[in-house]
Amino acid sequence: MTRITPLSSPLLLGFEDIERTLSRAVKGGDGYPPYNVERIAGDEDAPERIRITLAVAGFRADQLNVTIEDGQLVIRGRQVEENARTYLHRGIAARQFQRVFVLAEGMDVLAADLSHGLLTIDLARPEPERSVRRIDIMARS
Repeated sequence: MTRITPLSSPLLLGFEDIERTLSRAVKGGDGYPPYNVERIAGDEDAPERIRITLAVAGFRADQLNVTIEDGQLVIRGRQVEENARTYLHRGIAARQFQRVFVLAEGMDVLAADLSHGLLTIDLARPEPERSVRRIDIMARS
């Protein structure tokens, strides 16, 4: 039986990759670490940007890894367990995480910064190219 999806319309041709990308994005994680995504308006000197901010308290820069893999922004964090400490109460977990954001084609990562337990990643939104192309019609008798 054929699965019907919003992108299955006969008017939307060649969107199979987008459908696969959307299904990957929907498969979320456990919500850790929490994050914000905000739009930063551009001006004459800088284009509009998108800023992702992750709450990564307790992580140092060398315990975080930001990569682009197959059109996805992948942020990983891994803390090393310190066996020398004896905890009376442990409320801050030393756990690893992976957070994945699917990027539109042409998105450019400008910078990543860690400050006061917040990892910020700035991305440039590409300006869409407007194009019109005339298709010649061949007349056959």
